Amino acid sequence: MYTSIPYCSHSVVTTGILLVNLGTPEAPTPAAVRRYLAEFLADPRVTELPRWLWWLILHGIILRFRPGPVAQKYQKIWTAQGSPLLSISQAQVQALQQVLINSSITGSNRAITVALGMRYGNPSIAAGLEQLRQAKARRIIILPLYPQYSSPTTGSTFDAVSTVLKQWRWVPEIHFISHYYDHPAYIQALATHIQNYWHRQGIPDKLLFSFHGVPKRFWLAGDPYSHQCHQTAEWIAHELKLPTARWQVVFQSRFGREEWLRPYTDETLTQLGQAAVKRIDVICPGFAADCLETLEEINEENRQLFLTAGGREFHYIPALNDSPGHIQALWKILFNSPYAPPPPTPPW
Repeated sequence: MYTSIPYCSHSVVTTGILLVNLGTPEAPTPAAVRRYLAEFLADPRVTELPRWLWWLILHGIILRFRPGPVAQKYQKIWTAQGSPLLSISQAQVQALQQVLINSSITGSNRAITVALGMRYGNPSIAAGLEQLRQAKARRIIILPLYPQYSSPTTGSTFDAVSTVLKQWRWVPEIHFISHYYDHPAYIQALATHIQNYWHRQGIPDKLLFSFHGVPKRFWLAGDPYSHQCHQTAEWIAHELKLPTARWQVVFQSRFGREEWLRPYTDETLTQLGQAAVKRIDVICPGFAADCLETLEEINEENRQLFLTAGGREFHYIPALNDSPGHIQALWKILFNSPYAPPPPTPPW
């Protein structure tokens, strides 16, 4: 006579949610920036040159000369809480976790734990996954906070998660959300965010959707990022009922000498200033949290370019960050997953 043995002795079925973002130096110092850049730029998804050649360039040139100037930029945006990207990401995790605690989605036989992992720096993806393992998660949803898929961001996140999980004896059920550029909740959250900003600050002559750039050869090789960026902007513009002449897609943060996705944000702002456009608003829909690229590059460097070229008024519309509308959108994106319970009405 055989006695049945329960598959799992735990009465609580735990779902783990791992929110992932790019990462940040631990301090606005050349040494901390050097460590961060060394990890970031060593990723073959980020730079696709032959490894031997890139190692020489990275260690012989970039890591010797770039950390100092980049550290100075971080010093401009650093807060009492530290890196804006890290503090905002932590707030997003806490806000989402609190919503789950307060909702009917958790119960006596189900629990959901939210953790944070940074692709580079700390807390690492490995640390975030370990937190979920310690919570006895039997299913894990990975949500890279990159709405538009690209190999250097979302693809690299998948690589890092896979590297960790291949060392686990018991691999849980995994659902990896590779993009949400077209999710209605994301589009609506951004459109409402922009409308609320304009209600307070007035309406611009033109709205720029500035996305992080990638080399043009990525697009030629089949990366869907450019298409998804344009689709996001078109849907937001449609929600805002903006005519074509009142908005434009641009790409920022290019690095090196090769051609990247065009048009470039800095060149476009200079041209608009020279054309005597009075007011420009810029929003960065590819960034789930404000960071160096939005707070310093857009709101300081590019603001100055536009004003110096003859523009009168420049507005940066902040990222969604940990706003209730963003948390509600993340809720809806996550619970479209087949591995998650049906979503109840969010408690707002």
